[in-house]
Amino acid sequence: MSTTIAPPQRPEIKTALPGPKAKEIIAADAQFVTPSYPRPHFKLVADHAQGVWVEDVDGNVFLDCNAGVAVCSTGHCHPEVVNAIQRQAEQMIHMCGTDYYYALMPQLAEKLDEIVPVKSPTRTHFANSGTEAVETALKLAMHVTGREKFIAFFNSFHGRTLGSLALTSSRAAQRRGFKRQALDVVHVPYPNEYRNPFNEADCEGQGAGRGALNWIEKRLFQTTTPPDEVAGIVVEVVQGEGGYVPAPADFLHGLRRICDEHGIMLIVDEVQSGMGRTGRMFASDHYDLQPDIITIAKGIGSGLPIGATVARADLMNWQPGAHASTFGGNPVCIAAALKTIELLQGGLVRNSAETGAYLKNGLDKLMRKYECIGDVRGLGLMIGVEFVNDKQQKKEDPAMRDRVEMASFERGLILLGCGSNSIRWSPPLILTQEHADVAVEIFDEAIAASR
Repeated sequence: MSTTIAPPQRPEIKTALPGPKAKEIIAADAQFVTPSYPRPHFKLVADHAQGVWVEDVDGNVFLDCNAGVAVCSTGHCHPEVVNAIQRQAEQMIHMCGTDYYYALMPQLAEKLDEIVPVKSPTRTHFANSGTEAVETALKLAMHVTGREKFIAFFNSFHGRTLGSLALTSSRAAQRRGFKRQALDVVHVPYPNEYRNPFNEADCEGQGAGRGALNWIEKRLFQTTTPPDEVAGIVVEVVQGEGGYVPAPADFLHGLRRICDEHGIMLIVDEVQSGMGRTGRMFASDHYDLQPDIITIAKGIGSGLPIGATVARADLMNWQPGAHASTFGGNPVCIAAALKTIELLQGGLVRNSAETGAYLKNGLDKLMRKYECIGDVRGLGLMIGVEFVNDKQQKKEDPAMRDRVEMASFERGLILLGCGSNSIRWSPPLILTQEHADVAVEIFDEAIAASR
């Protein structure tokens, strides 16, 4: 089975951006839609999409290397996913799985038990989004441990509902105006090897991972946060909104040890890094890491809204009514998820690893070419490019990042920023090496034009 839907081609920009039809829609949006959405500087008004290509309302064609923020894992409108959605929509759209039964729900839960890095047997709670999956994980950890405190990490993103917002710390704008956080959460610097936030004493000569573990064990546990009061440690194996930053292996294994020693739940948020994005089914698989609870969304449904919280079966023993969702586990969304997993296992995870390595090599060449690229990092097709004023000082250059993002869009390449000064590459997992060549060529031109 081929993993390529659209034949290789190039973007085609026919009008000024945004075009005349796009401007009308943007004006209507400004009048009737909430201004709270964090739209980027460029303005894309999508009309239809296929594979890795997006066409706007004015007929401009873009190469999509963002995939709806890592959601369209099998590409836009993959025909097999579309067929699965259509068949299920003709049979049954909704029946509320929290009150009634249907075969699809245990079928997907069984498939997740097969593929997640959580030790089997597992149980799954279905939701509609990533932030809902995180909320479930928080409630479950509190229910299991009888504790109320959590540890999370600076620059993390776990959602915007009030519970998950207490964990989120990627931008002040996400918290401003909402007063005190809903949960008792303390944040620790994330062990970013490129920008080690810890001093030499914290790291003991062993890098940022050791620094983060010492911060938890030798500072938090001995001062403000007794370990026997901590319900869970919530971590992204690869930080998403924080800049596409992979964690050091010793740090993740150290978290597993700390949680085992103190009866703390290790909650791994794979909403953005899961479902083949990193060249393995889950980013945790790169580290042989076994969470107690894992959260999943984005790429699992190929564009349909579905989230899942998977935990060890012995943990998810709460009583009926403890936590439920009217739309969670919607039959149409589950049908899309089952087909998505089939396609991922059928070759797209492998393609993510292979094409991701090829794309990263191309971006590494640009880092050697340009002084303004300080770091290229990531796993599979989850790659971050960080912009700096110069490589030695590593001073962040968000203005340069924004110019490159805009210049890429003007040339027909869809990319999106993350962190304060990075651009994320999260294309559909059907991306080919030919597509990658075109994308890197355009990115090169955009950087040259933005200096």
